[in-house]
Amino acid sequence: MNRMRFSMRVLLVLVVSALLALGVVLCMQPGALPAKPGAVVTNATTQVINRGEYLARAGDCVACHTTPNGKPFAGGRPMATPFGALYVPNITPDDDTGIGKWTADDFYRMMHTGVSKDGTLLYPAMPFASYTKVTRDDSDAIFSYLMSVPPVQQQNRPHALQFPFNNRDLLLGWRTLYFKEGEYRPDTRQTAEWNRGAYLVQGLGHCAMCHTAINALGGSSESKAFEGGMIPNQNWYAPSLTSNREAGLGNWEIQDIVDLLQVGASHRGTVYGPMAEVVYNSLQYLSDEDVRAMAVYLKALPQRDSEPPPTSQARLVNPGVMETGRKVYQAQCAMCHGDEGKGNTPAYPPLAGNQSITMASPVNSIRMVLNGGYAPGTRKNPRPHGMPPFSHILNDDEVAAVVTYIRVAWNNSGTPVNAVQTNELRKLLPE
Repeated sequence: MNRMRFSMRVLLVLVVSALLALGVVLCMQPGALPAKPGAVVTNATTQVINRGEYLARAGDCVACHTTPNGKPFAGGRPMATPFGALYVPNITPDDDTGIGKWTADDFYRMMHTGVSKDGTLLYPAMPFASYTKVTRDDSDAIFSYLMSVPPVQQQNRPHALQFPFNNRDLLLGWRTLYFKEGEYRPDTRQTAEWNRGAYLVQGLGHCAMCHTAINALGGSSESKAFEGGMIPNQNWYAPSLTSNREAGLGNWEIQDIVDLLQVGASHRGTVYGPMAEVVYNSLQYLSDEDVRAMAVYLKALPQRDSEPPPTSQARLVNPGVMETGRKVYQAQCAMCHGDEGKGNTPAYPPLAGNQSITMASPVNSIRMVLNGGYAPGTRKNPRPHGMPPFSHILNDDEVAAVVTYIRVAWNNSGTPVNAVQTNELRKLLPE
């Protein structure tokens, strides 16, 4: 009996030793060491999905494909156009009402060519003219991410377009005029950082879609890319990124551009209106390296000042209007922006020397006085300062006077505005 117990003990010791030896061997294998406390371990599929989520944020997909307080990517949001309302589709992986039955090939075809799974031509409110530049790998990653989100059964609404724009056959002509298919090809004359910025700005960021004037057919000229224009049906002016008289960034510091894109506020200015939504939904989540790359590319855009500065005659202001504007400014604006319009950056942007104040179109300045606005709350600026509306305490003449004042005071090179321009924007609901 004692001999049997001794044999059992020896066997147990051998088994334990073997297990320990096996453990040592396994721990010596690459990647087999235990993770550090707090480390996140992801497999290859999860890494692709995470990258897809990042790229979907870069493309600002949620902004269009999600209604206010709605379920993410379930669609249904109306998009106003000069031709009627488009309703954005459900892109969750629901089999019946979403893209659950799509393949990665179907998704890439849609991104690259603007043609849906069933062969339907997409309206260019979907920025496929920019998304065509997205690489296949990035398209596949975005598709993997969308297939991982919770499916939502929500039927897409039919578009409400006027005749003849409800005839999709007309899109064949539009595509011939305004659509050039093809992935982004790096410019070998430029740095890797510049090319990364160009890829993001021209592709997923689809920045030219707002910052290029749209014609009566809903198209834009590639030769006039980034030269600025009114955003259809939103009644905001997207300034030129190629003119230092508007929002051209040639004389900006890179860090100021980075802060404007990622934080929403910089020492040179603050984003409001549609751009605030872009920063909130998209740009604040991009890496420092990617935002810097975008800034490098934007700063390097060729300067194309197509119009001469306003003449001294065009800048003449009735002294009575100027005095009214000065009084309104001192009463309502100077507390934040200072007596000399220098502001207190980045919380309160400067008005003196601010290109967004002096550019040819006064639309944004008038809207800010009428409707106010807030910079977006971002990870690097979670509690932004905002501007209250004054439409309820200032009449059209007073609004026109104070906007005129800030456009021409302190050696600003803007031109005066009138009460008619103010009244036209007062009647519009703020977006």
